[in-house]
Parts: sequence; structure tokens; C-alpha cells
Amino acid sequence: MAKKNVEELLIAGGGDVKFRMKYDALKTKESFVAMAATEGYEFTIEELDAVLRESGDSFDLIGNPAKRQIWWV
Repeated sequence: MAKKNVEELLIAGGGDVKFRMKYDALKTKESFVAMAATEGYEFTIEELDAVLRESGDSFDLIGNPAKRQIWWV
């Protein structure tokens, strides 16, 4: 179920620029997971990593302004 929460978060960010901008501003996976939990997306760092690995995405920030290429459109 928690992997489903990761997927739902990535889909939500793919459809909402403001939503993904606030997550892209976070520097660590710990803060990313903590913010997600406050918005009802309960999952662990390990579950986040598993979904990103399965989709071939990276948590790294790129560009200026910095963005993550994890969001599902």
C-alpha cells in the first residue's frame, strides 16, 4: 500500500506545478517523506527508492531552478 502512496504523490506532482515546486525545494529524502506524510502520503525512504528505481527515475536535483525528474505526467 505504501508504494501506491508514492505513486499517487508522483502523479499528483505531475499534474500540479505548485505541488511539485514545494517538493522540489526540499533537499533531502527525509524531508520529502516527512512533508508527504503531512499530506496523507505515508511511505518510507526505502519505498520511495523502490518506486524510483522501478521507474528509472532519480531523486537528484537538476537545472536552475533545481527540479527533480520524478514526476509522472
